[in-house]
Amino acid sequence: MAKTILIVDDSSSMRQVVGITLRAAGYDVIEGRDGKDALNQLTGQKVHLIISDVNMPNMDGISFVIAVKKMPAYKFTPIIMLTTETEDARKNEGRAAGAKAWVVKPFRPEQLLDAVQKLCLP
Repeated sequence: MAKTILIVDDSSSMRQVVGITLRAAGYDVIEGRDGKDALNQLTGQKVHLIISDVNMPNMDGISFVIAVKKMPAYKFTPIIMLTTETEDARKNEGRAAGAKAWVVKPFRPEQLLDAVQKLCLP
């Protein structure tokens, strides 16, 4: 059975690129347009990993991570931040919220898949 990954990004083209990369590697993908939409996607099903942008309307990625970590079914789900943000202060903010990895856009597919494979637990 394929592992499920939630992609959260306000850019439909970025969701598409990440989705193609993950599906080609055998993962099932769920998508959220921003933090609020992504929270609505989390309905109790098993999600093995979340990949989230930081800068989004309605609910930014850091606020989304904080909200996810408060949900009993998802508090241990690893989260990768996929963003253009490179500042250490922002990375530390993400880590403090509960993010396990930080991948900077633009990314190479193999770079993303390497992070996914390290964090995507059974």
